[in-house]
Amino acid sequence: MPTYMDIHDIPGVTAQAVGAAHLADIATQGKYGVVYHKYWLNEAQGKVFCLCSAPNPEAAMSVHREAHGLVAEKIIEVAPEVAEGFLGGCEVNSDGAALVPGGAGNEHDSGIRTILFTDIVGSTSLTQRLGDDAGMALLKVHDDIVRSALESCGGREIKHTGDGVMASFLSAAAAVRCATKIHQMLSEHMWQGDDCCVKVRIGAAAGEPVESNRDLFGSTVQLASRICSHAQPEQSLVSNVVAELCIGKSLAFQDLGVVMLKGFDRAVQVHAVQ
Repeated sequence: MPTYMDIHDIPGVTAQAVGAAHLADIATQGKYGVVYHKYWLNEAQGKVFCLCSAPNPEAAMSVHREAHGLVAEKIIEVAPEVAEGFLGGCEVNSDGAALVPGGAGNEHDSGIRTILFTDIVGSTSLTQRLGDDAGMALLKVHDDIVRSALESCGGREIKHTGDGVMASFLSAAAAVRCATKIHQMLSEHMWQGDDCCVKVRIGAAAGEPVESNRDLFGSTVQLASRICSHAQPEQSLVSNVVAELCIGKSLAFQDLGVVMLKGFDRAVQVHAVQ
């Protein structure tokens, strides 16, 4: 049975109200052959994201309509492994709300994720100059360092892009610290006199699970990738949202102003991690 995620925009919504609505969904769902698994709540923004298995979108909507009348503005089909990759496995409370992974107490997970890309600078030319074996050795240096940094900073590898890695973070600050750690570890690797010289550019953006293009983290992924491509060697660039989410986290940024990125109609404000 297909898996769907929907988005509700309910200004002023409370955790208690969403919890009651979810329990009403569970009481109604059997009639339509639907299973509502859990939901993410961003109380500050009035956003709710529900994950369910259903025969079709109409059945999922019918449960909401009959149970409480709060019909979602958008609903998209998602691969379960994609949802798991981006959002990660998480516990739920008695009302079905997703909780912050590894968090203390009963803190709701808002569903916002920071997507990070790494890109090996000049990977193709390095392989052509050094040969396939040396090229693979360079890639392994990158992969080992990036995965070590992800593990220590709480990041989840989504996929390998061939000359880089795409990862997801619950915390924007953790993503920024991971980027800094990657650059530092690569620098230390070169300083130790190793023949393998790997430099990367890194880009990150943050957003909600269901975006305007009806894809799980679609716009955020595209923005993070474009920001990565815009970065200089050994530089980390982030979107304005990432920088704002890091306020008060003892992280320094340089505002680079707005830039035009391929595929985006409007200029995007970017910041360099210092």
